[in-house]
Amino acid sequence: MTQPATPAVPFTVLIPSRMASSRLPNKPLADIGGLPMVVQVARRAQQSQAQRVVVAADDSRILEACKAHQVQAVLTSPNHPSGSDRLAEACELLKLSGDDIVVNVQGDEPLIAPALIDAVAALLTARPEASMGTVAHPIANLESLLNPNIVKVVLDGQGLASYFSRAPIPWGRDHLNSAWWLNPNATNTPGFAPLHHMGLYSYRARFLQTFPTLSQAPTEQIEALEQLRALWHGYRIAVHVTPDAPGAGVDTPEDLVRVRQHFGSIT
Repeated sequence: MTQPATPAVPFTVLIPSRMASSRLPNKPLADIGGLPMVVQVARRAQQSQAQRVVVAADDSRILEACKAHQVQAVLTSPNHPSGSDRLAEACELLKLSGDDIVVNVQGDEPLIAPALIDAVAALLTARPEASMGTVAHPIANLESLLNPNIVKVVLDGQGLASYFSRAPIPWGRDHLNSAWWLNPNATNTPGFAPLHHMGLYSYRARFLQTFPTLSQAPTEQIEALEQLRALWHGYRIAVHVTPDAPGAGVDTPEDLVRVRQHFGSIT
């Protein structure tokens, strides 16, 4: 399914950033290529077609780091239970109108592709029936399909999300223990690859402010996937499918070493 590559209307990138991290303390301020990680993320986002890029911080130290590098930031409550709650407060602080499009770029994605930010923003213009947009790419191997840390998504015929799961979906019942989608000689295969969901989202500001008021879905609690709340309550999520795997995110000290090596190789 062909997806729009560029946004038709202005949009704002919001980057939720919090100091607490069990695996990597003070993660937003970790040095990458001579800059705090959150600043590197903001600079990547500034290469998109976003009208503005704003960090939604939970700590004055993040605010100060952004200010020192001319990155706009707002200070939000440190007590938000999720990134969505933090973004909802940021929408209020920035006085965004209900129809404004917001793209949520995670603060630990310094290699995010600016073109992907544009693509996920464009989804909501192209798909007015959707309240959210997100991104996925084809899974390359059976190991990834079976990995519960890789979130999978199944789409309907209109390119809207049917379900997200940590389980291997769709499950090739008649082709167990094989990467059935890579075998052109297999019979009764549907001819499409399972999809790896990437944590990049677009929203209309009105929905983003509504989302934290919705009750948690049972599926959300079981899978620990916040986006299932939207599906549970009947909201639609449009999905841009890209052939490219995402750039490495930073969750652990080992991830930080790898990303630092990448920035070192391009400076």
